[in-house]
Amino acid sequence: MFDVGFFELLLISVVALLVIGPERLPKVARTAGLWIGRGRKMLSSVKMDIEKELKAEELKRILEEQTGSASVHEILDDTKAALNDIKNETESVVNQASDTVRVSDESKAETASEHSTPDNK
Repeated sequence: MFDVGFFELLLISVVALLVIGPERLPKVARTAGLWIGRGRKMLSSVKMDIEKELKAEELKRILEEQTGSASVHEILDDTKAALNDIKNETESVVNQASDTVRVSDESKAETASEHSTPDNK
């Protein structure tokens, strides 16, 4: 955020030494350090609170999306219905195929019996 280099710190310390004086400078530096520490602590606390709120809002949004979607029971019911439809269609196709094979076998048997009858006479 702030780009404070070595020369800026050196300049601030020389000005502070000249303005405050050598006997009060350690006390002022200690007090300034305490205030800076408290400020950083407060900023990190506020940052953590904001992050917690953002996570809570995101969790609420995800929960609302989950409750809005279909429940597991609805999904199972839909799946069972689809499987029953597939089963019924498969059974009808198998029945049609067996009927077709039966008719084909009967017609072959009739043609075979017609061809075999003249040979026996």
